[in-house]
Amino acid sequence: MIEVSSLVKRYGDHTAVDHLSFTVEEGQITGFLGPNGAGKSTTMNIITGYLAPSEGRVVIDGHDILEEPEEAKKCIGYLPELPPLYPEMTVREYLDFAAELKKVPKEKKAEEIEKAMDEVKITDMANRLIKNLSKGYCQRVGLAQAILGNPKILILDEPTVGLDPKQIIEIRELMKNLGKKHTVLLSSHILSEVSAVCDYVMIISHGKLVASDTPENLSKLTQGSNILDLTVRGQMGTIVSAVGMMSDIEDVQYADSAENGCVDVRIKTAQDVDIRENIFYRMAELQCPILKMQYSSLSLEDVFLELTEDSEAEENSEAAEDTSEENDTEEFFEEEFPEDTPEEENIEEKEKENESNL
Repeated sequence: MIEVSSLVKRYGDHTAVDHLSFTVEEGQITGFLGPNGAGKSTTMNIITGYLAPSEGRVVIDGHDILEEPEEAKKCIGYLPELPPLYPEMTVREYLDFAAELKKVPKEKKAEEIEKAMDEVKITDMANRLIKNLSKGYCQRVGLAQAILGNPKILILDEPTVGLDPKQIIEIRELMKNLGKKHTVLLSSHILSEVSAVCDYVMIISHGKLVASDTPENLSKLTQGSNILDLTVRGQMGTIVSAVGMMSDIEDVQYADSAENGCVDVRIKTAQDVDIRENIFYRMAELQCPILKMQYSSLSLEDVFLELTEDSEAEENSEAAEDTSEENDTEEFFEEEFPEDTPEEENIEEKEKENESNL
């Protein structure tokens, strides 16, 4: 539905988007993640046709955004981070204006407006001035504008910024419902929101795609191992001895538990190894009951931090290498072509004196 190929956007010497490529499949709610300054909004502005890329190609439902801009934009409903609302208009007046801009046929305009207001639950606000609406309702009006004309694709840039917790939950539910009828590309830096709403996640850092997969698979991919947390009732020495005799354990940590007479154990194994049954029977033989046993997995926040930190470290390493190369080049030229020696300077001075005497 959306195809981005080798996308580059430069502002002078700064590269905001660096050879970015990805696809968004039909019917998916795809999260577009990245720290501030990663290139999310720039990429979305290029996809919607607001900005022209320095290099690369964007295809929307088979239409190139540069070669067929009108056909491509007909497929897109866009909600920017700051919805483009007119506060002196009523909700109905604004949506009527937006429908005209989108060239919704006159005979269908009233029906489309009612349908959009009903879908985002603002029908009872139709005759209210936009300036008198809360931030949450303004976001809903922006969403209603985005879905007017029933576009195949919705692009939402930070749709819950500035909302209170209740409004955030309402907008999330709204986005889930919209995902049943539209392909949604959602930009956000609120990771809990992406986990709750999205089927698929793309993470960018410094304008480059560093990972893309389902939230669950990203966690497994980054973790690369199983971590089993236990709370076992018994003596520390007995438990340490029992666990130490087991195979397939890569690492183990012990700590006194907050539970009286218990030990907390964290066991790390390879990703394809499951030792839960073995540990259960071993502790049962020693009459050390297991009060808690659970797998720990990385949250999307952990994955995000690990991937973006790795990317930043690579950027710093490359910058350091470039600086080192420059220094090596300078040293080479200094050695091969040294500055004038004192003897050469004296010769130059004598030549100047002779010229002045003449």
